[in-house]
Amino acid sequence: MAGQIRRRNRARILAAAEQVFAELGLEGATTQAIADLAGMPKSNILYYFGTKEQIYVALLQEVVRFWHESFSGFGPEDDPALALETYVIEKVRMSFSRPAASRLFAREMLSGGHRLRNYLEGELRQWVDERSQVIREWIAQGRMAPVDPHQLLFTIWAATQTYADFAPQVAAVRGGPPDPAAQEALARSLVDFILRACIPPAQPATPPS
Repeated sequence: MAGQIRRRNRARILAAAEQVFAELGLEGATTQAIADLAGMPKSNILYYFGTKEQIYVALLQEVVRFWHESFSGFGPEDDPALALETYVIEKVRMSFSRPAASRLFAREMLSGGHRLRNYLEGELRQWVDERSQVIREWIAQGRMAPVDPHQLLFTIWAATQTYADFAPQVAAVRGGPPDPAAQEALARSLVDFILRACIPPAQPATPPS
């Protein structure tokens, strides 16, 4: 029970922090503003995180973990087309549902990513190494084209996160922000693009002699 309360409170704090940081940035945000939006005493915020910088780092780590969760459960025995489709669609959906989180992460990366250095070079690198090995095994099985795993992941990250990080550009080019139906169509179009590059075309069956 205590563990559930802790997880619920942390999630509540991070949800409030996402809005406050998106509006005010790390420098302008205060722990009190996060506490007010979360509807919790400031002392509770400090109990769970200590400082606003620690909240900021925890929020960005949570965002990256959530981005990659849908691709984490696939292994060499699974269908690479399904794995890539699931990953791309979930990342596009998150760009539209939580654009502030994506923009916060982009801002941190553009400033050098110093606050996330340990996470990027530790947990994230390990995740990429593990996923890259799965991709290499799919390639060895002949179920994927011989693509560079790092380049594939970088391409997916850039293509999916652009809908959040460059939302004004997307809206300007399209004549307005995409509605939910258009968002799904954009996700499907990106899936088709990625799969055409990564999945070998099915070979026609050889007729019996």
